[in-house]
This record gives sequence, structure tokens and C-alpha cells, in this order.
Amino acid sequence: MAELKKKLAYEECRLKRIEENKKRWQELKLTMLAEDVHNATNPKPSPMKKAKPTVRQEVDRSAVRRSNRVADKPPPNYKEVPIEPLGRPRSYKRKDLLNRVYAADEDRQYAIGRAEQLQSELDVDFPSFVKPMLQSHVTGGFWLGLPVHFCKTHLPKHDEYVTLVDENGDEFQTKYLALKTGLSGGWRGYALDHELIDGDALVFQLVAPTRFKVYIIRVNQVED
Repeated sequence: MAELKKKLAYEECRLKRIEENKKRWQELKLTMLAEDVHNATNPKPSPMKKAKPTVRQEVDRSAVRRSNRVADKPPPNYKEVPIEPLGRPRSYKRKDLLNRVYAADEDRQYAIGRAEQLQSELDVDFPSFVKPMLQSHVTGGFWLGLPVHFCKTHLPKHDEYVTLVDENGDEFQTKYLALKTGLSGGWRGYALDHELIDGDALVFQLVAPTRFKVYIIRVNQVED
């Protein structure tokens, strides 16, 4: 009987401590929750240091930074300088791309009509085509695309050198790119040497597998 009373007393004390612990935990939890809410509504300022304002020094733009090796030489001129053509040196009159002259539409069509008239008088046994000149053909890029159907029908299926023969019999070697169906290397020299301009019309007559006879119809030239 005494043993039972002892166990009951112990159980009562244990339950009482549990209840007290629950109350303390709830109080502690409420306190932590209140602190979290306070911190959320009143954030602490960042401990970052304030950056000092940068003071820019005035730079004397008239002073030029130059190496001692070139100090006694005149300042360089960075204006655009025309690029000389590759290959044999020649004297060309049209070097400045800023002075491009664009042909009027009626003058362009008139030159094309004269070129087509000349083409109709050529031997039909030798295939030919008319190619009007644009700025991309005679200035800047110097790339001459040829008619795709003509290239697929009459020109080699691989890259090859093609000779252009002018009306004076002078020959010019150009590089024909089969995949792009056009003339690349060498065409620049031909265009500059013959002073081609926007609006000129050329008649290409294939007199051999890789040889063209080329006739030039000037856009600004009266009919002869």
C-alpha cells in the first residue's frame, strides 16, 4: 500500500512538471515570435560603410599622350586613306568611295537597251548575257555576281580562273567561284582599269569555256 502511494505521488509530480514545462515553452515561443515580428517590421540598417564621393579631376584635352620615340614626329593623320588595288601598280582616277555617282534610272535603262541591242548582233553560236553595273560591282566590295542559269549551263562546276578580254584585246585574269556563281579576285582590277561606274552595262560573250569577250556600254556616252 505504501509503495502504491509513492508511485502516485511521483506520477503527480511528473505531470505537474510537464504542465509547467509546456507553459514555459509557450511563453518562450510567444516571445521569439514577437521578436521575429518586430525584426520584420523594423529591419536593422546594413553595416556597410558609406562610399566616399569620387572627385573627378579635369583633364587637359589639348595634351596628347605620345611616346618618347615619336615625340619629335608630327601627329598622325587618321583620315580615311584610299586603298591601292592589288596586283600590278596602276594610276586610277576614282579612289575615293565618298564621291560615288549614282546613275539616273532613265540613263541606266538606256544603257541596258543599247547593250541588249549589241548582244542581238553577236554570233548566236557563242552564249552571252548583259550585266548592268551597280555600286557593289564597281566600288567598295567589287563582287560581280553572274546569272545563275548561265553559270550552271555554260561555266565549270568548280572554281576556275576566267579570262576577260576587252575590246582592245587586253586580257585580265579573274577568279570564278562556282558555288557563288560570280567573279571575285581580279575583277576589281578590271573594273578600276576600265573606269566602270554605276549604270554602265556590260555584254559578256563566252568565246571559250573559261574566256569572255567583254563589251562596255557607257551610261554617260552618247550612242555611236
